[in-house]
Amino acid sequence: MSHASPTTHRPSVIQLAIKEKAALYAAYIPLFADGGVFIPTTRDYKLGDDVYVLLSLPDDPQRYPIAGKVAWVTPARAAANRTQGVGVRFPADEKSRLLKARIEELLGGHLASERPTQTI
Repeated sequence: MSHASPTTHRPSVIQLAIKEKAALYAAYIPLFADGGVFIPTTRDYKLGDDVYVLLSLPDDPQRYPIAGKVAWVTPARAAANRTQGVGVRFPADEKSRLLKARIEELLGGHLASERPTQTI
């Protein structure tokens, strides 16, 4: 019988289904070179934690698996009524580039708008 050592930490899996473009716009983080998303969560994540995200986009039956990293944390009771959660940075790989392109294509003109997002 093999036992996994207690130090092996499997990344947590988060399913994030974004149903409409406004929600995608609010969650998407264009600031990260390879893209990223904001995930509302009450779990206690730390910077650098590995998270595995299964992302669904509006009008797209495909689910996109992302092995991302927590790049910032919005704590509970944050200022300006910000939603508690984490910003997950996409990895620098081909899948992320394609996903980033897909998100930006979906958002189209939204990215140029001045609407506030949950991020910066």
